[in-house]
Amino acid sequence: MTGTPSGADPGASIDSLLARCTFPAPGAAVACGLSGGPDSTALVALATAAGLEVTAWHVDHGLRPSAGADAEAARAIADHFEAGFELRRVRVDPGPNLEARARAARYEALPDDVLVGHTADDRAETVLFNVGRGGGLAGAAAPHAGVGRPLLGLRRFETRALCERLGLATVHDPMNDDSSFARVAIRNEVMPALAKALERDPVPLLNRHADLASQALEVIAGLAAEVDPTSAAALTAAPRAVAAEALRSWIAEAVGSAPTAASIGRVLDVAAGRGIATEITGGHRVARTAGRLRIEPRHRDQPPD
Repeated sequence: MTGTPSGADPGASIDSLLARCTFPAPGAAVACGLSGGPDSTALVALATAAGLEVTAWHVDHGLRPSAGADAEAARAIADHFEAGFELRRVRVDPGPNLEARARAARYEALPDDVLVGHTADDRAETVLFNVGRGGGLAGAAAPHAGVGRPLLGLRRFETRALCERLGLATVHDPMNDDSSFARVAIRNEVMPALAKALERDPVPLLNRHADLASQALEVIAGLAAEVDPTSAAALTAAPRAVAAEALRSWIAEAVGSAPTAASIGRVLDVAAGRGIATEITGGHRVARTAGRLRIEPRHRDQPPD
């Protein structure tokens, strides 16, 4: 939902907000991603209030004329909280998949243990995005490996209200109004339509769904860790959900991106002998020889099974 849910308290105190956050213990040094928008600004404000040693990291993608002003606004926010400040510039060329490429470039420039200002609203939108692209159970869990998200217990309206109460000037990214980007369309069009259709706020429902998917995935992942994903026999003998998770983990680690459920389904067909190779996510393919699977670049000549 884009507005404040009925019965919500946008004026919650910092202490009550912190009670729903998952920050490290006071005194810990943390890196906080700071775009200058309300969510990341609230992240820095709350991390400081939690007694952490904060360094704010701002990434300039160079995608719009206001990039320099946005960087200065982020620096001013960091200075306001007496936080350290790091600026990184990356190059993202215009073209297809701009949203995904900008996100990938941003995380590559940030520290591995960076904290980001994702809220419960962001997680709900990610659930819909991942399910819509065929992300399977792992997508429904809305994970984000390697990134800390201490504000998942908060709502977007609360981070905005906090910034307003603190008198902090925040940055508005015009890309957040461009519904040609899938995530923006989900935020501004799909979520309000879903709220209207259900006659209730869908964000808690989708977060609950993600929690349940995460719990189920933990059980399945434990079983999948015992399965050799390169063995066609082991994959075909395992329950499909377990075999699929074994393949998802193996492929994601090998190619750097999680495969879609459709890709995994095709690989399971290869393991079962209904083909000798198939293309998968990330410009690669999985092939089978003598009962063993391997991942290799696309278009490479394949020996017969």
